[in-house]
Amino acid sequence: MNVYNYGGKIMLKEYFLEKVTIAAKQTAKDGKLGQMTGDEEFSFQAEIPKNTQFGDFAVNVSSLARLAKLAPVKIAELIAENIVKENFDINIAAGFINFKLHNNFLNNILVEVLDKKYDYAKNNQGGGKKVILEYVSANPTGPFHIGHGRWAAMGSALANVMKYSGYDVYQEFYINDAGSQIQKLGKSLYIRILKELGVDIDFPSDEEEIKNYYTGEYLIPVAKGFIKEEPDKAKSIKSSFKGDFELEFLKYLSKYARLKMLSMQKALLENFHTHFDNYFSELTLHESGKVEECIKQLDKLGVLYEKDGALWFASSKYGDDQDRVIKKSDGAYTYLTADIAYHFNKLQRGFELLLNIWGADHHGYIPRMRAAIEVLGYNPNSLEVLLGQLVNLVMNGEQVRMGKRSKMITLDELIEDVGVDATRYWMIMRSIDTTLDFDIELAKSKTDENPVFYVQYAHARACSILRHAFEDKPDVINNDIIKANANSFDKILNSIKASDFDIIWKDIDEKTNETTKKLILKMEEYKSVVQNAAKYRAPYLLTKYLQELAAAFHQFYTYSKVLVDNKTLMHARLAIVKSVTIILKSAMDIIAVEAPERM
Repeated sequence: MNVYNYGGKIMLKEYFLEKVTIAAKQTAKDGKLGQMTGDEEFSFQAEIPKNTQFGDFAVNVSSLARLAKLAPVKIAELIAENIVKENFDINIAAGFINFKLHNNFLNNILVEVLDKKYDYAKNNQGGGKKVILEYVSANPTGPFHIGHGRWAAMGSALANVMKYSGYDVYQEFYINDAGSQIQKLGKSLYIRILKELGVDIDFPSDEEEIKNYYTGEYLIPVAKGFIKEEPDKAKSIKSSFKGDFELEFLKYLSKYARLKMLSMQKALLENFHTHFDNYFSELTLHESGKVEECIKQLDKLGVLYEKDGALWFASSKYGDDQDRVIKKSDGAYTYLTADIAYHFNKLQRGFELLLNIWGADHHGYIPRMRAAIEVLGYNPNSLEVLLGQLVNLVMNGEQVRMGKRSKMITLDELIEDVGVDATRYWMIMRSIDTTLDFDIELAKSKTDENPVFYVQYAHARACSILRHAFEDKPDVINNDIIKANANSFDKILNSIKASDFDIIWKDIDEKTNETTKKLILKMEEYKSVVQNAAKYRAPYLLTKYLQELAAAFHQFYTYSKVLVDNKTLMHARLAIVKSVTIILKSAMDIIAVEAPERM
């Protein structure tokens, strides 16, 4: 396959950028680039020209004008003289060096896709770096809201693209199960059980007191399940109730409710194609003594002090805007204390990068956590936090209001209404640091305006073309059946060469050539999309790319008839269609959205 130096080892943009950079340095070193000597530092950017008449790729060298004291067009001409042409042509426009690819160059891209298949864009950007990716990390006190769904979709897609790019990623869910909220959950279940057993009891009506309970109806089936699973204990709870909660039963019900909620959350996440390697309980940090151990370590390092009866962490000395309370005057730990111990534990487990997805309201936590990491002897930059913005649900063009007193639409309700694939795709579709408008009706629609439908239909259409090419066909003249031979096409694909694609460019109209070329270059772009999605922690780039690739394929299909009488041409075009299915499915697998073969 390596009939030219490119050989598919790097992305095309990088290839041409490297060509120009090397040529520019050599031209300057030879004393042919005005006042430049060859010792100067400079860099360029490769881009795709808006007007494809100029070329397929372009590098702007105008930035050298101030060093060379020459006109940009002259600089481009001089540098171009030092570029060895390999299956491409060069033309100059102002300060741009434009590259027009030969057909053989494009043919080799197809061969590489068919050869590497789902490993086509796999790379080693991460170099095996050990990453712990923590996300969702909700309280086990109720159903997930739609914000949790965004973190779940984004986090799992990010883990997948980083793994594909050479990172060693470990996914962890931090269970916030050590605070007073678990006791509130137990008290709430207590009331639900008593109500189910006929006791005249209800939640408090006082606005302040009601804050100590979870009044959602989701605990009703949990209460019914408890009564069914443990009838004797349920009877004891009823008979012993004298208007107050017995501590023994309260502890038991708190643990029971926590485990049930966590089990429901785990099941929903698995259904949502979100897999965690570990569910880490905050409670275990306290029970194992790791919180105390962390405090002792901080004290030993001399960064703790007492004031107003509380224990303080001098985090302001390490980049935080103020010092933070570690232990309150009543002896209770703050949330920060357990969080420091948890991140300390991550580092002790050997992770090099602590990557977290938090809500935007947690932005103030970042400097204090980095301060603790630095004090404990680790690189504060080992902590990287992605701050996620909210999700707005939209129905019939109107935003669905979800205030404190209105019914909250939960993630499982959204999935039931819209489906897993559409929910995941829409949740990933925008950068995590921007608010997402989730159009429920559009997400359910089977039209080209629905991005996930548009992409899935492209894959199904490509699969349909491949299927129909090798279906048995009726022989009307001889009243017989013409048997198809799909195996012969598989053999062609396994031994395909660049020259086998020459036929797609011969005696073909300009529009067909143009859309074919655009599709092939869009497939090659997958490499850079994957690398950028991993590098910038931006899985939304994959959804954007999928829509562009689907559009390029639909255009190709409009102008290129695939199932033609000329078998050589048909096989070449079928190979292009097969390449499209490979790239589409690869990207859809990364974002964990199904690539259907039929729709």
